[in-house]
Amino acid sequence: MSACLSLLAAAALAAAPDQQVSAPSAPQEIVQPIPPERTDASDVGFHAYLDSLRQKAADMGVSAATMNAVFPTLSYNPRVIALDRAQPGGGSFEATIPPFEPYRRKHVDAARIYGGQQAWRANRAKLVAIEQQTGVPEAIMVAIYGHETNYGRFTGDFDLLRALATLAYEGRRRELFEPEFLAALKMIEQGVPRKRLVGSWAGATGYPQFLPSVYLRAARDGDGDGGADIWTSEADALASIAGYFVDAGWRKGEPWGVAVSVPASLDRSSLANRTLPPRCERVFARHSRWLSMAEWRALGVTTLGARTTLPDDTLATLLEPDGPGKTAYLLTSNYRAILDYNCSNFYALSVGLLADRVSE
Repeated sequence: MSACLSLLAAAALAAAPDQQVSAPSAPQEIVQPIPPERTDASDVGFHAYLDSLRQKAADMGVSAATMNAVFPTLSYNPRVIALDRAQPGGGSFEATIPPFEPYRRKHVDAARIYGGQQAWRANRAKLVAIEQQTGVPEAIMVAIYGHETNYGRFTGDFDLLRALATLAYEGRRRELFEPEFLAALKMIEQGVPRKRLVGSWAGATGYPQFLPSVYLRAARDGDGDGGADIWTSEADALASIAGYFVDAGWRKGEPWGVAVSVPASLDRSSLANRTLPPRCERVFARHSRWLSMAEWRALGVTTLGARTTLPDDTLATLLEPDGPGKTAYLLTSNYRAILDYNCSNFYALSVGLLADRVSE
């Protein structure tokens, strides 16, 4: 996993209905520490668990000063546990996947397109430089920003350290949340103020909704001030999104995909994808096997519109999100990079489509 999103599938503020693990919009929380006199079983067990985390943090090189500043402020948060338990299981398959078109209309709407165009113009100089450095298109960075937090409007205000410690203590997905709690401590060690560490109930933070481990790996300084402030600096957030995609294998100059029309005579059974990755099987099971664009054209698959073209030797998979007879998409390896950010076909398609509209 490249980082954000088998985890961010549970942490993103705007989940898609075909995710491997879906999540609702994160409720906004004003952090209210549990009074010290509370001594119910959950709180007692929680503080005993914090003692074990102290040792692990120390083994990672976290200073006593950081731990002494953080650990006394932590308390068990039952609201976070309730939200986590309300999520579908990561390996469960719903009986049916709803159509994509209603999701597209909601997430690639006039307001989000207009907001993306505004964000693009406001950050154009930085975006040009970031694309030149990384190969990640300006509009893709902006589209992720729009999908994750509606261009910074909704970032969540759960206390990340409290939420992550609670989720790790509960134990159901400790292997997921405990490392994120420890990574958040490392962020503080690196100079990130504790007050910045707020976000979704499942640990995503900032304009790009990065988990702490993702921040440590992918956060970038986009405005040249020496820091990576993904909470208030759009330039840093956009550069960090590009950094994430570089790590995910983004190929410079290759579009994410193209809308196509598929002939009714196409033998889909002969194109079935028989090799699935170990994660997000439900998502990738909907894709065909890889063929070159020349092979797709020979099968009668034609592009809709002439805005995006893919060379004959480009490999692509076919996805028909609304079934035969509806708009389909041929998707490149860069589409897989978007799936790495959030493992949902609905999410990845709408990011690509929003990027196309923003850059018109």
